[in-house]
Amino acid sequence: MTTNNPRFVSLLTRETLALVLAGGRGSRLYELTDRRAKPAVYFGGKFRIIDFPLSNCVNSGIRKIGVLTQYKAHSLIRHLVHGWSNFRTELGEFVEVLPASQRTTGNWYAGTADAIYQNLDIVETLRPKYVLVLAGDHVYKMDYGEMLAYHVAKGADMTVACVGVSLEDAKGFGVMTVDDKNRVVAFDEKPDNPQPMPGSDDTALASMGNYIFNTDFLFEQLHKDAANKDSSRDFGKDIIPSIIAEHAVYAYPFLDPTTGKQPYWRDVGTIDAFWEANMELVSVEPELNLYDETWPILTYHRQLPSAKFVFQDEGREGKALDSVVSAGCVISGAAVINSLLFSNVKVHSYSTVKDTVVLPEVQIGRHCRISRAVIDRGCQLPEGTIIGEDRELDAKRFRVTPNGITLVTPEMLGQKGSASVG
Repeated sequence: MTTNNPRFVSLLTRETLALVLAGGRGSRLYELTDRRAKPAVYFGGKFRIIDFPLSNCVNSGIRKIGVLTQYKAHSLIRHLVHGWSNFRTELGEFVEVLPASQRTTGNWYAGTADAIYQNLDIVETLRPKYVLVLAGDHVYKMDYGEMLAYHVAKGADMTVACVGVSLEDAKGFGVMTVDDKNRVVAFDEKPDNPQPMPGSDDTALASMGNYIFNTDFLFEQLHKDAANKDSSRDFGKDIIPSIIAEHAVYAYPFLDPTTGKQPYWRDVGTIDAFWEANMELVSVEPELNLYDETWPILTYHRQLPSAKFVFQDEGREGKALDSVVSAGCVISGAAVINSLLFSNVKVHSYSTVKDTVVLPEVQIGRHCRISRAVIDRGCQLPEGTIIGEDRELDAKRFRVTPNGITLVTPEMLGQKGSASVG
């Protein structure tokens, strides 16, 4: 049976266990991750970042999934329980939460490799042929079945999904050097001076943090790494560099099979990147198509009434232009322009919200002017609040990024934030 045969791919996905690494804080998001792990951060009006790798698994036919949690996991676990617990366990399908349970040592997860190592007993019980390790904090749509077929066709021990990124951005990723057959010959984790990929002067080949292992090989390497007292227990820093000389490690370029171009992929790891990626979605034809019924992004969402726009008086007209407005929102005599509103946002009369991402449960009082901002969940903006017009004044009250985006959280407003609504 050939590797491009759909039946062949479906057999591979059925023999695969996906383990999603979802324990990271995402420190470059600053206060946006004070109450939640990065994979639990909101995105796109109704989703959380974790929904993208999980939806990719389901759409690819992989239905044995473990989510490894650690940092401030309450809201993430609640989201998984509410939205991802309806699998047919009698058919061997599941999404299970795997917290740092300290089964092998008395420590929390020390690194990405250690997170898998501490759950090897679960992997051994399930006996998959392949283990797909996924970063839980990136936004993209990807068919993992194609990557599995590539892995098998190459006879690989390990396959690393990769994307092209700028040399500046590459400083935050694992950077690979490959030969003409895409075999990895060098791997540098977060290098100070990334080397460009062949045929390019300004682009490096970066790891997406998505790996496929033959299960026996994974066990062997994790046990070997655990015995190394000098290891930091990380795939990028320790395991990949230690195996590329003697084992078959291949790079899998994340490319559209039809166009040959790199598909949408975002690491929304900074406030500027988070704001920009959400703002892209309000355009007429965004690169990330969330309306694609052939590859749906699944999630949990509360049952809320439709968005509502009220008042049509002169100077007091409820309207939204070039914007995404989610369920439960009420735009009451206010203008929302080129903005993205999550659920249950209330914008009161004579206010203007422009170029702004507003997370759930936010109240914006009357006569407010808000622009180029990210408003965290649960904020209550008092009447007359102005954000985005005086950068120096904003910086005294809130966090202002190098690109001039203002992050506002309840704590910055002197309001009590709650971890239970992360």
